[in-house]
Amino acid sequence: QVQVVESGGGLVQAGGSLRLSCAASGSIFTINTMGWYRQAPGKERELVATITIGGNTHYAGSVKGRFTISRDNAKNTVTLQMNSLKAEDTAVYYCNADRVLLIGQFGTYNYWGQGTQVTVSS
Repeated sequence: QVQVVESGGGLVQAGGSLRLSCAASGSIFTINTMGWYRQAPGKERELVATITIGGNTHYAGSVKGRFTISRDNAKNTVTLQMNSLKAEDTAVYYCNADRVLLIGQFGTYNYWGQGTQVTVSS
């Protein structure tokens, strides 16, 4: 059993900052990729940023230069620092753990958190 739990969402004014955190727990051996996705009302879920176990990062073009993703492999945590927030960043943000190797099990798995709301007022 693996749990993925996000925290840190909230309401912020345009131009402000927020920091999202996510922790994965359970019988985890390694997590290849951790990332953040978001879903705005009426829109499909979209990638925001991902980071591999080796530290390689990937950002959506809309957030590049404003958001920074980081992770702690030993703690299975990932953080998204969001600066210069815009109204269009308003969405539910989901943490994802991909290609998770579980202790004592074959194969890899994918897990999602329950989501945290980020609202940016203009």
